[in-house]
Amino acid sequence: MTRYVVIGAGIVGLATAHRLTLDHPDASVTVIDKEPRVAAHQTGHNSGVIHAGVYYKPGSLKARLCAAGRTSMVDFCATHGIAHEVCGKLIVAADESEVPRLHALHERAVANGLPARLVSAAEAKEFEPELRCVEALRVESTGIVDFTAVCTTLADLAEKAGATLRLGTAVTGIEARGSEQIVRTTAGEVVADVLINCAGLHADRVARLAGVEPPARIVPFRGEYYELTPERRGLVRGLIYPVPDPQFPFLGVHLTRMIDSTVHAGPNAVLALAREGYRWSKINPRDIADFMAYAGLWRLARRHFRYGLTEVRRSLSRRLFAESLARLVPAVTEADLVPAGAGVRAQAIGRDGALVDDFLIVARDRQVHVLNAPSPAATSSLEIAKHIVAQLPA
Repeated sequence: MTRYVVIGAGIVGLATAHRLTLDHPDASVTVIDKEPRVAAHQTGHNSGVIHAGVYYKPGSLKARLCAAGRTSMVDFCATHGIAHEVCGKLIVAADESEVPRLHALHERAVANGLPARLVSAAEAKEFEPELRCVEALRVESTGIVDFTAVCTTLADLAEKAGATLRLGTAVTGIEARGSEQIVRTTAGEVVADVLINCAGLHADRVARLAGVEPPARIVPFRGEYYELTPERRGLVRGLIYPVPDPQFPFLGVHLTRMIDSTVHAGPNAVLALAREGYRWSKINPRDIADFMAYAGLWRLARRHFRYGLTEVRRSLSRRLFAESLARLVPAVTEADLVPAGAGVRAQAIGRDGALVDDFLIVARDRQVHVLNAPSPAATSSLEIAKHIVAQLPA
């Protein structure tokens, strides 16, 4: 009997555990996470969007797994009674200077085989009456869901199939002993024949514990959200996104009607002062020392200093945040926004200062390390799990 140990109870780790129980029903599957609940970090703090796969380089893992993942996620939710909606979204050019980028994005969507079409400003207003734009891209297959509910279902399914969830259990060390992997935890040792690292914000550190030097370093970026006040939610019917800057993996502040009918605005992207730094006051000296000593971050900072400064200013000013949203929906004002928490993106950065723009999954001996899985990993999670399990040693 093969013993699989999955580190991380976010959506990728749980999807992988679930897939293992389906493909290897006689195996032993254990999921370990230091938090007392599933989906405690990236998964539980994201925007709840089922992405269509517009933005990603054709042929990349992100493009392939997101397109397939959108379908499998919608099917999974329908099968298990998880609230979701395929509502579509608009990506908008707010002025003429953004139109070439919008058209390039349309070409990429077509190359990725997605149902996306360019619409005029007048047609865009039929979807979103309060919108201001010169042209927009309508993406019909985008949806919304509560990914924490997806995780709860995945965990239940995995446990019913015989998997063990060890929550509130931190990994403290990993040692190879012959063909076995000895995973030391705060609750004792767990023996694995195959180790799968889905630790998200700590994935590079777990890889090092396992004796693997990762080709990139995780650097945490906090994305802060506001929410429209209840009386102003009618300004937004669905999902409204700006045309993204192709130099960055961040999509810019946007407006998203959530599955519970609230409307979230954001996120921005600022360097967090802790890997789990959901607010400015959360400071972890070890985390700061870790990324400050990393040459890749300094190379990135020199290249994009002005962009980063703009994000920090917007983080500190609700007025500037509101002005960014007003480019899309002019009726939005500072008074319409109330804080709605934040997420932290585990972004891998190479030693050359380049943001890793694709999923990064590294296999070594009887280990698999998921070293870069930010958005659209939640959308793609069921397909990422298939991809991981397919390459595991028997």
